[in-house]
Amino acid sequence: MNQKHERANKLLLMTGIFTGWFALITQLYLIIVNNQITIIEAVTRYFSYFTILTNIMVALCFTLLWLNFDKKEQRFYSNPKNLAAVALYISVVGIIYNLILRFTWQPKGIQLLVDELLHAFLPALFLIYWLIFAPKSNLKSKNALEWLIYPFAYLVFILARGAISGFYPYPFMDVNTFGYDKVLLNSFYLLMVFLVLSLLLIWVGKLITNRHKKTRF
Repeated sequence: MNQKHERANKLLLMTGIFTGWFALITQLYLIIVNNQITIIEAVTRYFSYFTILTNIMVALCFTLLWLNFDKKEQRFYSNPKNLAAVALYISVVGIIYNLILRFTWQPKGIQLLVDELLHAFLPALFLIYWLIFAPKSNLKSKNALEWLIYPFAYLVFILARGAISGFYPYPFMDVNTFGYDKVLLNSFYLLMVFLVLSLLLIWVGKLITNRHKKTRF
């Protein structure tokens, strides 16, 4: 990695760190002060959003990659398979929000800024990082099935908590409105989106890796 490439890498990581933690902390504050519910319930709802959980992954990943930038050994957060998984999850956040959820409300002021950071800027930033800087070696088709564990576990958690509290973070998962049959069908479609996008990322990763190998000779 030449110095120019290294500086660009560090700048992107720093941008992700500051925007990521700013958006996450500000969103926690907003959900506490803008809702007539207890702080415990507000915090619980905050951590019930796939967007929040996935952006926490992104912010942690950016932070750990920057703190250990010059270390050569592979860690959990720098493993090609795990970086691709995070790229998958945050890409789905951006796709689902901008195609389906963006038109269901009109945030304003600081909420609008945070909304754009979490659903547009950070998904795009991490995908750019993954495409340009992240290692992509040894990605395999079987990884696509492994990457379904997180969204599936999230689905189970949301349905279980919703059955108790009556709160569902996303309209297409609202059992009170649609019933279990429709919600489970919606969830199946979403899992298919994860699977197809996983295979696409694996293919792109292999394509980029092979191209880099050819340029070395």
